[in-house]
Amino acid sequence: MTALPLEGGVAPETAPDALAGFTVGVTATRRREEFGALLERRGARVVSAPAIRLVPLAEDTDLLAATRLALEAPLDDVVVTTGVGFRGWMAAAEGWGLSADLSRHLSAARLLTRGPKARGAVRAAGLNDHWTPATESCEEVKQYLLAQDLSGRRIAVQQHGEPLDDFVAALREAGAEVIEIPVYRWLPYRDVSPLRRLISQTISGSVDAVAFTSAPAVHAMLGMARAEGLEDALLAAFGGPVVAACVGPVTAGPLTARGVPTLQPDRSRLGALARALARHLPEHGVTRLLAGDHHLEIRGHAVVVDGELRPLPPAPMAVLKRLADKPGHVVSRADLRTVLPGSIARDSAEHAVEMAITRLRRALGPSGIVETVVKRGYRLACEYEAGM
Repeated sequence: MTALPLEGGVAPETAPDALAGFTVGVTATRRREEFGALLERRGARVVSAPAIRLVPLAEDTDLLAATRLALEAPLDDVVVTTGVGFRGWMAAAEGWGLSADLSRHLSAARLLTRGPKARGAVRAAGLNDHWTPATESCEEVKQYLLAQDLSGRRIAVQQHGEPLDDFVAALREAGAEVIEIPVYRWLPYRDVSPLRRLISQTISGSVDAVAFTSAPAVHAMLGMARAEGLEDALLAAFGGPVVAACVGPVTAGPLTARGVPTLQPDRSRLGALARALARHLPEHGVTRLLAGDHHLEIRGHAVVVDGELRPLPPAPMAVLKRLADKPGHVVSRADLRTVLPGSIARDSAEHAVEMAITRLRRALGPSGIVETVVKRGYRLACEYEAGM
């Protein structure tokens, strides 16, 4: 499926509090504080759940062996997939005393950089980049190479956290000698409990969006959900009320392959991703009503009453959202009971609904927004609309 639409091409800057009332899960490990701050400055409540950790391979024998193999003969092409990976490779080579030899081989080769960060790392090393795809995807790099005669060409491919099996196999089938450069690898984050909680929050709709900044993070979240027997429920949540926000098409790949719509910014940058969320959630995740002569905006974990943001606990918020599904209509206590979070004993269900209504009215502030209809249930004091 295609990415969720953004309004226009380059959208205007969003209001500082555009994400007020919304909760966003952040799976990033690197730069998670920076990204979380970008969201919080726009008013979001951030749930941090690092999905993966980067393991450098500077002392790894596989990286050293791959580097020595690459240096045995001239290289024709070098595929640089990430800036951090390329810098790590150069730093490791320096530690082994191979820096000058590696730089000499790279200077004589065509350096194909997957995106701007990889290109910047190449240029920072004093090397010249040959070509960068517009899509910032390995698939376009692969097609670019396959359009040429690869017979006998020596190509080094810097991996970016996981093996590029299809990429490498296609080049070898075309006649190239491919040296895989495993600069680092991704492993599950040491403490998996935050990610496990985020999966539960996503399935229950307690978060409004989950932001991904790397494909391995997507794989890690899906893999953990699969191990818990929750993958289908997680994918259903992403296909419904919860936005899967991805920094770019490469990150979104594991989700789009499963038919999940994703929100993507125009540029693959953290700031652009934060802005995309700040445009999308208020546009698509807000219910606006006039109830009891008061203007309501229901968003995420809060409601804006006449311009004032009022956070709500889970039970009152669930009740308010159910009432807002049919504004002006009576919703029975039995119906409201079904949306309350957690398991509730039948003999205490009516009391639980009454308590949620009481807390909701207290949180809303002005009276007359939620009305009691004797022996029937509750309703928002909205103008009745036929057909609702």
